[in-house]
Amino acid sequence: MKARRWIFLLINLSLFLLPRADAQRLSALAPPPAWSDLEAYQETMTAEEFSRLLEEVYAPRGASKGLIEVEPAQAVIRTSLEPRRTWVLRFAKDRASAKPTPRTWRSAGELPAPPAEQPLKGLKIALDPGHLGGEWARLEERWFRINEGIPVVEGDLTLQVAKKLEPALASMGAEVFLVRKSARPATPLRPESLREEARNQLKLRGITQIRESYNGPDDPERSDSIQYESERLFYRVSEIRHRAELINFQFQPDLTVCIHLNAEAWGDPKKPTFTPLNHLHTLVNGNYAAVELRNEDVRFEMLLKLLSRSFPEELAVTETVAMSLSRATGLPAYEYPGQNALRLGQTPFVWARNLLANRLYRSPVLFLEPYVMNSHEVWERVQLGDYEGEQKIAGTARKSLVEEYAQAVAQGIRDYCKACRYRNQ
Repeated sequence: MKARRWIFLLINLSLFLLPRADAQRLSALAPPPAWSDLEAYQETMTAEEFSRLLEEVYAPRGASKGLIEVEPAQAVIRTSLEPRRTWVLRFAKDRASAKPTPRTWRSAGELPAPPAEQPLKGLKIALDPGHLGGEWARLEERWFRINEGIPVVEGDLTLQVAKKLEPALASMGAEVFLVRKSARPATPLRPESLREEARNQLKLRGITQIRESYNGPDDPERSDSIQYESERLFYRVSEIRHRAELINFQFQPDLTVCIHLNAEAWGDPKKPTFTPLNHLHTLVNGNYAAVELRNEDVRFEMLLKLLSRSFPEELAVTETVAMSLSRATGLPAYEYPGQNALRLGQTPFVWARNLLANRLYRSPVLFLEPYVMNSHEVWERVQLGDYEGEQKIAGTARKSLVEEYAQAVAQGIRDYCKACRYRNQ
């Protein structure tokens, strides 16, 4: 579902980019932005660098027009639309006079050269296993079963990968944090506690015939119900926002790895079908749409990402890990239709998208989407479970899927850190 139908279910921000009050335009469950926090970035970036990142990465195709006006010495940023308020970012005159960039994370190249046997020493890495597992996965629609086979549950698979990746990274010297250690959600909120917010969101979308509940996944009007909206707010918004709190203020990693698997549309959930497609792509934060940037919290969070200069690190590590995954899996690159993603970098595997997770997580984010879960080959590998050594899959000897995934990511991060940290030796 995530590639063609799930692609908007992953975290389709347009569903939540509606004003919550006349005076403020905020995304669902978003706190009002603290614009004063950006004062720390005064004179840390030149006009040239700011414009390049804004136009080529974060707001291409003029998405920030009327919201961010770049002048030779400053950028005038709309902090609210009605009433009109602005905040001014002063640029550095040149790179030599630019002030240091304040941030909690360090790039791999900024760390001291480590011992050869521990190339990740000193690096803090957060592992974010995407989605939820167990019975929670049914609510998220990240669960399917073919006949009497083992269910394919994305949240369980991502957690298995994370638990293999954790010791692999730690053995190379990294300090590793798991954002989620079980199938259960990280957020303390539940759909029942979000019903009033759900009602407000439905009203803001102009829905007049609001229903209390819906009749299963096949109900064509379920999106007009408080039950369905509160469930989406729970797993797609509250859960990600709570993970962001852990990452940004408790773990404060140098890199966050978001572990996912992809899927194509599988039709009737009661009788899911296989797809012949199987592919790989990775994501960096960027490619904000004009409608998204009209929300105050989205504009603020985009500027935090831009001004912290997370993009160069994000792109470089993502390209390296994407190539490692490509070698390990043999998967072709996924091609996004439309303009909701922008291809960046020197490989065919890296795309920029504005997702809630890679926007809110303030460290560089490595967002991974290998494998198509409802391809026959991946389904067959899930049926075999996690095993030692190799088994024949489609005529080729392969490691278990979670082992292959974890080893490829560990190798990619190792390759990137070694290239950065031993460059000047």
